Amino acid sequence: MKIAIVILNFNGLKHLKEFLPSVVQYSDENPIYIIDNNSTDNSVKFLKETYPKIKLVINSKNYGYAKGYNEGLKKVKEEVYCLLNNDVQVTKDWLKPIKEEFTNNKFVVIAQPKILDYKDKSKFEHAGAAGGFIDYFGYPYCRGRILNTVEIDHGQYDQDIDIFWASGACFFIRKETFQLINGFDENFINHMEEIDLCWRLSNLYPNLQKRFLFNSVVYHLGGGSLNYNNPKKLFYNIRNQRWMLIKNMNLFKWFSPTLYMIQIVNIFLAFYYLFTKGLQHFKEVLYAISQNSIKINDSKVNILNKYLKSRTKTSKPKHFIIKSVLIQYFLRGRKKFSDLT
Repeated sequence: MKIAIVILNFNGLKHLKEFLPSVVQYSDENPIYIIDNNSTDNSVKFLKETYPKIKLVINSKNYGYAKGYNEGLKKVKEEVYCLLNNDVQVTKDWLKPIKEEFTNNKFVVIAQPKILDYKDKSKFEHAGAAGGFIDYFGYPYCRGRILNTVEIDHGQYDQDIDIFWASGACFFIRKETFQLINGFDENFINHMEEIDLCWRLSNLYPNLQKRFLFNSVVYHLGGGSLNYNNPKKLFYNIRNQRWMLIKNMNLFKWFSPTLYMIQIVNIFLAFYYLFTKGLQHFKEVLYAISQNSIKINDSKVNILNKYLKSRTKTSKPKHFIIKSVLIQYFLRGRKKFSDLT
């Protein structure tokens, strides 16, 4: 089995220079692809001159994460994809546990390594940590990271386990699975698309597994495309979380108390960001909780109606652990995964 290591890049020349050497060094015979989202910073020139053996796929425009991968992966033939951010440093033998798991268990279709912080390698990294879960209201959290509290890695989560979602920073998936569920939702553009994909998979094929494999280790810089303090990142996270919930959970259409409760929570979050971050963050939250329509092929489409009509089977998360991570975190002071009840 060969794993295609596929890196999506947009104006990431600095990251390619810093992080690509480890990928080349430790990928053995597994091919490396770069999908370039129409960069203007000489990324393509650098790759052609410095790494002529890397396979280049050039998208005609910057499609964002979801469509960027959907388009580029059409030209990747290997049976397993590793979707890797361009700001990730990999380690020796990082692919070995992944290959063994995919080879020995045909029901495993998605996997994630342990993701640590590139700047402080003793800590988990925000995006994925030691495997992702989700609460009843659609708020994601990880072993090793709940909201903005990130734990030091003491080996406390060194167990291979089933997870609800795997991080898009280093996301392994079988090609046939990616194609079976039609890849990422391109309406999301950036953020939450990997969680949505994992949730759709659980709804449609509940017997298939998503695994965290702790013996595979990578280091993620984080915020390579949108910095964690960027208000636009906040917009995508809040908007896409709401859309994802409507798509994947039985919310009794528009009369769901769950949906209204989330909107109330998000209004409180808007004022929290107003006083802690400023006016632009406040505006982005309000825009995120009010956006119901987007432009698709030059036509305005009510995306929520589209999602409601397209739903088939919906379910609670398979690995449902807690009802509200916000209550656990803010009201009960439980800021570590191991403290959750």
